[in-house]
Amino acid sequence: MSTTSEADEIYSAVTETAGRLGIAFSRDKVRPILSAYGDAFAHAMPLAFRMATGPRHAGDVDCRFITHPKDRNPYPLAVSKGLTPRTSHPVGALLPDIEERFPVDGFGIDFGVVSGFTKVYAGFAPKDLQKVSELVGTPAMPDSLAHNFDFFVRNGLDDKVAFVAVDYLHRTVNVYFNDVPAACFEADGIRRMLRDIGLPEPSERMLGIGSRAFGLYITLNWDSPAIERFCFGVTTTDLSSLPVPVEPQLEKFAESVPYGGADRKFVYGVAAAAEGEYYKLETHYKWNPGTVAFI
Repeated sequence: MSTTSEADEIYSAVTETAGRLGIAFSRDKVRPILSAYGDAFAHAMPLAFRMATGPRHAGDVDCRFITHPKDRNPYPLAVSKGLTPRTSHPVGALLPDIEERFPVDGFGIDFGVVSGFTKVYAGFAPKDLQKVSELVGTPAMPDSLAHNFDFFVRNGLDDKVAFVAVDYLHRTVNVYFNDVPAACFEADGIRRMLRDIGLPEPSERMLGIGSRAFGLYITLNWDSPAIERFCFGVTTTDLSSLPVPVEPQLEKFAESVPYGGADRKFVYGVAAAAEGEYYKLETHYKWNPGTVAFI
């Protein structure tokens, strides 16, 4: 399939999904992103859509994909094409700093069908997970990563970093952990970790999701020493098999995304934040077994 037809196919999926959900998406934001990264779509996997509950996420749907080739940082192109503004804030320097110091194995992109270009992921090979103790030395990294270093060590997470995601719209950073110790997903472990970082007591719903979680991530910013959000998720090909019911809003979203494969893959996540918990569902438009999952 040609590059143009691949981008047209994704645009058609965006249009169909937004229409079914009653979202007036921004063609002027979606089309330039698909055009800029058109050569990625012949190889991009997975391609996924995500929706989240809560007022911050209302009225938008995210689209995410892994870029190709893996050694091409997608951020400079986003700046040169005007998809995200050039900035002197450390958020603009973090990804080049990471690429210079660590063996990045691939990149991913998030964009909102309404909000536009949002986030870039830098991923590491599954057999070469990176260390928080080394990431804290990255010049543009928020000081909050170093401030919470003892938390990561206590919970066996120091050498488990699988991805770092830079959110240019909100000026935040996500640090993803894989091969997480089982104790982190036990009810007592979840309660203890949230208490240690000053977040509210988890709901029974959050504890239920944790019992089957595959990984976790935290959100940091440059304005606070605190961990802003704590999130984990579960994967499934059948939403009815999850340990908790899915919100009607997210069920409708899952039904609205077109898919041409046999078994659809979902990632259902929960995030703990100071203002309370919220939930998110990623549904794959295209995916291959063994490809990475984000939350």
